[in-house]
Amino acid sequence: MEILLFAVMVTHLMICPYTKVEESFNVQAIHDVLYHGVNISQYDHLEFPGVVPRTFIGPITIAVTSSPFIYLLDCMQFSKLASQIIVRMTLGIFVQIGLCTFGNAVGEKLGTGVKKWLFIIMISQFHFMFYMTRPLPNIFALVLVLLALGGWLRGQHIRFLWCSGAAILIFRAELTLYLGQILLIELFSLTLCIDSYFWQRMIWPEAEVFWYNTVLNKSSQWGTLPFLWYFYSAIPRCLLLSLFLVPLGLILTPQTRIMIYPALLFVLLFSILPHKELRFIIYVVPVLNVAAACAMSRLWNNRNKSALQMLLATGAVLHLLGNLIGTGVFLTVSHYNYPGGEAIMLIQKSQLSTSNVNLHIDVKNAQTGISRFTQILPHWKYSKEEDLPANGEKMKSFTHLLIGNQTVLPYYKQSHKIIHTVEAFHKIQPQRNLKHPIQIKLHPEIWILEKNKT
Repeated sequence: MEILLFAVMVTHLMICPYTKVEESFNVQAIHDVLYHGVNISQYDHLEFPGVVPRTFIGPITIAVTSSPFIYLLDCMQFSKLASQIIVRMTLGIFVQIGLCTFGNAVGEKLGTGVKKWLFIIMISQFHFMFYMTRPLPNIFALVLVLLALGGWLRGQHIRFLWCSGAAILIFRAELTLYLGQILLIELFSLTLCIDSYFWQRMIWPEAEVFWYNTVLNKSSQWGTLPFLWYFYSAIPRCLLLSLFLVPLGLILTPQTRIMIYPALLFVLLFSILPHKELRFIIYVVPVLNVAAACAMSRLWNNRNKSALQMLLATGAVLHLLGNLIGTGVFLTVSHYNYPGGEAIMLIQKSQLSTSNVNLHIDVKNAQTGISRFTQILPHWKYSKEEDLPANGEKMKSFTHLLIGNQTVLPYYKQSHKIIHTVEAFHKIQPQRNLKHPIQIKLHPEIWILEKNKT
């Protein structure tokens, strides 16, 4: 089962190899630790620090762990995109270790059948498997959350305290709402020393993040959603059809309630913040799936007791097929959600032999797939300089442009020509066709421009 988990995780990674703006700090930091070492002046975060600082502990861990494989890839002259895949796979392996630790603890407490169905259900769902390799602060924290919950179920209180404290103090301060108010001075000292070195000032990143997002409520500038959005949208999308088995599991296996209620209370408390994203509550997905797995295990074990029990067991198994169909749709949509990554790989492939390339990457491209790992040609110049006027001479001086805003294209009619267009996901359109009931509609999202020959 562990091998199947790994295979599904890698499948999601290979179909969606690029990263987005939310992952920007961590993926750039991993790149810089690998390729710039202690030369802090070359690090991306000093030029593009973001709205709040983030910890380097997660990126350093992934960089150090993956460095032997990256060195081997470099010796074999693979592109840096392959290195990005390796570092994301490394993170996914850490998450899988945490998930397996949690699953083994569930198996010891509720039975090996529940553990088996837990893994099968999670494999059939999209969001958790998709997020396993995404270098977000929430996913670094997820590793520790799963290890903490595994320790809690086994009665290993020291492990629970250490993993909880690390997750809270280093990665996500709001996890105090879920794992408790834990203040471990040793861990505080760890993040203070390491991150102050990389940020070149005295800093505890998660304190500033918590203050910015929670106390000042600045995260609402990125959009707000209704109070119950996590319950009627995020959780149903994560669990898919397995959602309907959660109440049944709570009824059939009362032991699960001590795990489920704190998770639901965490989501309820976190709903107070107007700015909401699915990744903020990703930690509760395995816990809720435990209840669904308990229901699956009970229905499957009782399948031979009557015709009704067989019917219920068959329906429960078939819900996994519905999950897989939903996963297929989500994965296809996600594949077309990284036009910036597609654009930079396309221009580098098509202009591989071109020298003296000075490429400008606009904000839209930088937010939808481009990282330093995707800048694979060392003889090219890459610029992410922001706030340059579209009709300014500096923009027109670049040999190539990646443009994600169609309204500015007329400014370059005289200086540049469009050589490629990259499409991205637009909408899902129902079809009157039983073989193909839905169609993924794409539309132009990125325009690749080349300067006219003079």
